[in-house]
Amino acid sequence: MKTAKKFNQQMILEGNMLRAILTLAIPVVINSFLQTMYNLTDTYWLGKIGTEQLAAINLVTPVQNIIINFGSGITVAGSVLIAQYIGAKLKEDAKAMANQIFVCAMLFALACAAVCFLATPGIVKWMGADGETYRHANTYLRIVIWDMPFLYMVNIFSAVHQAQGDTVRPMFLNLGGISINMVLDPLLMVVLHLGVAGAALATLLAKLVPALAAFTLLCNPKNDVSLNGRYMKFQMEKVKLILKIGLPTAIGGSTMQLGFVLMSKNVYVYGTQAMAAYGIGNKVNGLITLPSNGIGSAVATIVGQNMGARQQERAEKGFRISMWIAVCFLFVGGMILSRDAISTAIVSIFSDDAEVIAMAADFLSIMAFWCFTNGVYNAASGLFQGTGHTEVTMAVDASRLWIFRFLTLWFCESILHMGVRSVWYSVVVSNGISSVILYVLYRAGIWKKSKIKMRKKEFGLGEPAEEESAEKEPRAEEFGVKETDSEAHEET
Repeated sequence: MKTAKKFNQQMILEGNMLRAILTLAIPVVINSFLQTMYNLTDTYWLGKIGTEQLAAINLVTPVQNIIINFGSGITVAGSVLIAQYIGAKLKEDAKAMANQIFVCAMLFALACAAVCFLATPGIVKWMGADGETYRHANTYLRIVIWDMPFLYMVNIFSAVHQAQGDTVRPMFLNLGGISINMVLDPLLMVVLHLGVAGAALATLLAKLVPALAAFTLLCNPKNDVSLNGRYMKFQMEKVKLILKIGLPTAIGGSTMQLGFVLMSKNVYVYGTQAMAAYGIGNKVNGLITLPSNGIGSAVATIVGQNMGARQQERAEKGFRISMWIAVCFLFVGGMILSRDAISTAIVSIFSDDAEVIAMAADFLSIMAFWCFTNGVYNAASGLFQGTGHTEVTMAVDASRLWIFRFLTLWFCESILHMGVRSVWYSVVVSNGISSVILYVLYRAGIWKKSKIKMRKKEFGLGEPAEEESAEKEPRAEEFGVKETDSEAHEET
């Protein structure tokens, strides 16, 4: 595995670009699919138990995702920073950064889980749940929120290894977790009749095992980047870098998820069946766009390492190839899945309710038809993240929900009187507009001036940079692309 990581790093910086993209993206896609299966397994078994239970989980899932996405800003920053350190051949700084990420993420996860546990009844009531839906939603969220430290541990493991070009080991780690979840779900929910509590417990226990394995593997001192107590004392320079790169991602992701909470409230107005259909459609659409998400993650790693090695043209080449792969794949797949017979057959797996199936199939058909825009969105997001311009993705993520989606929703509901289909079209229109904006910003060249410029003298742990090949390797004094006299581009 160690040899494979070194081979991948060499391929990212010097080898065939298409092969590098696929080598990184395919395991990430499989890994993302496995993570999605946690929720899909819950959705499948809850759909067999009842519509109210399914609606309850779909209602509160965005609340959980707000915290997950805010914390993921820390791990996204870690992956980008570690990748650039590795590209610049500053291994000690990469190791120190991984430890700082670990400490920050674990403290955040424990604090948020505790606060959310106490606030759950008020949150669920604020979202409009009542009766049995309130009871099920409250039970589920109060249990499942404690998986946050375990989830973050696995995410840190994935970030550290992905930054090094290893996307295979995180895939196997999640394979173990989903295997446990698939056994525990029917056992706890159906056999032991625990219902939504069983779904939450199954998810919690299934993430505990991979988290323990991730922690053990990260503590192995033989790894190039490992956890070590001497690096865990707060280093303010690195914490500031984490905040600089991670905070925009955290704010953008959590703001977007807050928008999803309000979207769920809008859907719930149309009843529990509409809420169940919305949840099913979103989860299946998540599966459709997994290849695009995987390619976006690969772009962030490829761009990060190449910008660290000051190979700007190669970084751009990686982005462009990745974007076209994602767009073509999603266009073909979307045309197939948007057929009514196919979309109906897929959503029927998750519900026996005829009205839920009809609404979910309609939602899925519309999203699948337009999902190719996600190829542009994910690849461009990876480009801006890899260069440290997370404020761009923050602004676009927030605008996608709070401006484009809600404006489209209002127009379709109030002017066109489209009913629940207003929600369906608000999703695809907002995604399309955001993709166009990101592509325009790419063409404007904002990404070319890397925001990650760290002077070596700021850190006491870095190895001396070799100066034999100044053209290819960064000088000890700077990191990223060459500084110019011009100011950094501002976000739109």
